[in-house]
Amino acid sequence: MRLMLAPMEGVIDHTMRELLTSLGGVDRCVTEFVRVSDRLLPPRVFRRLCPELDHGGTTASGVPVYVQILGGVPQVVAENAARAAELGAPGVDLNFGCPAKTVNRSDGGSIILRDPQRVHDITAAVRNAVPLHVPVTVKTRLGYDDKERFLDIARGIAAAGATELTIHARTKRHGYRPPAYWEDIAAAREAVSLPVIANGEIWNPQDALRCRQVSHCEDLMLGRGVLCRPDLPRLIAAMDRGESVASLHWPDIAPLLLRFFALQREHYDAGHAGNPLKQWLVYLRSYFPQASLLFARVKRLRDPDEIATLLTEHAAQTAPAQQSAA
Repeated sequence: MRLMLAPMEGVIDHTMRELLTSLGGVDRCVTEFVRVSDRLLPPRVFRRLCPELDHGGTTASGVPVYVQILGGVPQVVAENAARAAELGAPGVDLNFGCPAKTVNRSDGGSIILRDPQRVHDITAAVRNAVPLHVPVTVKTRLGYDDKERFLDIARGIAAAGATELTIHARTKRHGYRPPAYWEDIAAAREAVSLPVIANGEIWNPQDALRCRQVSHCEDLMLGRGVLCRPDLPRLIAAMDRGESVASLHWPDIAPLLLRFFALQREHYDAGHAGNPLKQWLVYLRSYFPQASLLFARVKRLRDPDEIATLLTEHAAQTAPAQQSAA
């Protein structure tokens, strides 16, 4: 079994990839999408979204990072995919799943699922432009308004020569509302011969097991569940091996928050470094009640030094509980 870290625009950037992959269990990451429209983008755009390109295409933990491309013009998408490969991307991923209205209005993401032939043509153009040793993977949904042409989409992606297919088990119309229709992924597994990766509504190891059983997929992609529970990949991987590992508790999370904030200050404007931290606390509070209390204390703070001081004090206050538990 392999576990992939999902690309989440504005949420899982290179700093979050750095942190999450250091905890173990993740086999591959995918960047936030590189949006292309009518031209070949300069290298700096790719390096901004994927600074791992300057470090062998992997995180510091050695996890490969595929560069995701989003666009609707086959030749333009292909040229930019080839550039990503030239810059050292270990793989190229194509985004046909983003449901955002602004993206869809610009002829990108899930809007292209309305026409399975376009999905095929973009995938084929990229496969022809990217060296054969570089994987070309595709992320899709079950369709746009409905699932009527889903198998046509999957077969077209396979016929275009894609290396792997990741399926978010909802249509664009479904958005992110539960449930995820894992059984439809199983239908795609029967229809195509390329490896299929299941994605959607995996919040704990038990969900992962059920998803694998229903979808008939060995491999999974994890998104929001990892942000709520950072050790989720490690726990799922251990379950797959028949091993037992300890879950992270809040005394383990508090130092991670401090480390994440330090990464934000290092790579971005310090005045905005608090925003991703607050965003992560919103995810964490669905699993860790303590995150709600910390969020209430930090949400109005703007000064990065004040935020750092608060996080440092909070981590120190939780440390004795960690030692007692040990």
